[in-house]
Amino acid sequence: MKHRGFVFGIGGGVLIIAVILGSMETVNLLNTVSTDDAYVDGHVTFVAARVPGQVIAVYVDDNNRVHKGDLLLQLDPQPYQDQVNIEQAAVDAAQANLTLAQADARALVGQARSLRFALDHAIEDVDNQVALLQAKVATLQSDQATLVRAQADYDRAAPLVSSGAVTREELDRRKQVLDSARDEVAEALAGVYEVRVELGLPPKPLEGHDLTEVPPDLDQTFSAVRQVQGQLMAAAAQLGYFAGFNNTPKQMIADFYKQDPSGDVDVIYAKLLKNAPTVKVAQTKLLQAQTDLDQAKLNLSYCNVYAEIDGQITRRDVNPGNNVIPGQSLMAIRSLTEIWVDANFKETQLGYLRIGQPVDLDVDMYGSHHKFKGRISGFEMGTGSTLALLPAENATGNFVKVVQRVPVRIDLVDYDPNVLPLFIGLSVEPTVHINETPTGPNAGKFLQMFEPTIPAGVPETQP
Repeated sequence: MKHRGFVFGIGGGVLIIAVILGSMETVNLLNTVSTDDAYVDGHVTFVAARVPGQVIAVYVDDNNRVHKGDLLLQLDPQPYQDQVNIEQAAVDAAQANLTLAQADARALVGQARSLRFALDHAIEDVDNQVALLQAKVATLQSDQATLVRAQADYDRAAPLVSSGAVTREELDRRKQVLDSARDEVAEALAGVYEVRVELGLPPKPLEGHDLTEVPPDLDQTFSAVRQVQGQLMAAAAQLGYFAGFNNTPKQMIADFYKQDPSGDVDVIYAKLLKNAPTVKVAQTKLLQAQTDLDQAKLNLSYCNVYAEIDGQITRRDVNPGNNVIPGQSLMAIRSLTEIWVDANFKETQLGYLRIGQPVDLDVDMYGSHHKFKGRISGFEMGTGSTLALLPAENATGNFVKVVQRVPVRIDLVDYDPNVLPLFIGLSVEPTVHINETPTGPNAGKFLQMFEPTIPAGVPETQP
């Protein structure tokens, strides 16, 4: 009886344990969703040269770990160094041409300044000639008055010689004065004619016009003034300034000063010097040469191929002596930190899943020794069959309903590859705790928000 009671006691204990374990399993099934169709995935960066060339050294091999910025391989830099030297010589020549163009422009500015003063002087010469004409006409009028008086004195004395009231000597003296007055009038008149001719006028004015009468704008239309104005316009045109062919000298000068609000001529000339066409052309050529040099230096720097991410080398397919072209795949780098799990849940399970739900990850590689933690971060917009190379065609009439699976991305939480690394393609069994509160970005949703990560300085929208 004692043995029978002992057996029943053991059986009852086992039954109680079984009930407890069964209850725990039932509770677990009600609170979790899992699948055995899940695998580790991660980013892969393919390494390629950006310029063609011959490989002279390869510093890594498959399975080597590298950091971002580590040198992976080198191309022969000599052809690119030669191109840098050629472009540097072109920059030096363009710089010399710019210096020469600036010197020529400064010479033109000096010439323009000189011609500006020459134009003022030409206008002043015309004004002086007009004043001289007026002075000579006044002298002529004075000499004519003297001639009239001398003629009157002579005419008065001539009849009195026979009566003895005026001596012959007095009459000869008055005759000499009269002749001298006539000569002075003739000389003064010749001087007036000379000045009028120099001013571009006819020696004798038209009937009814005065000898001093000149056009009111003579100082703007006189040939000498126009000649200097043309020379000034030619110099200004070489500096990139056009005054207008129909402008008078005064209009041209007034427009010239309007280029600066304060009318500072030094500021105006400095602006013309800076914007002179020859200087602009030389600056453009220098900029082009500098751009070519920068590109040559950039191509030279591309002879060193560096790692763009932290990770592990795989699929190395390059050796020293190989000739490579831009874009040719030379090796690949698998990221050790940008790792996640792609879990293919059944469509009947998706209704329980949301972004932010915690996940326990059992990896076959580590068995029960370690359980990784994760969280759902997103859902693929489509089932696996729709993404296949040859998707199913259910409209053909051969339809058999199959439970579809949707890829769900699970990000790892507190994952350290240096402690327990996960390799791409490993089998995983994720268990999602569907009744726990989702956390993190986009928690509780099916779709992520549109939140692109844009580096500083990069425009967020198209121009």
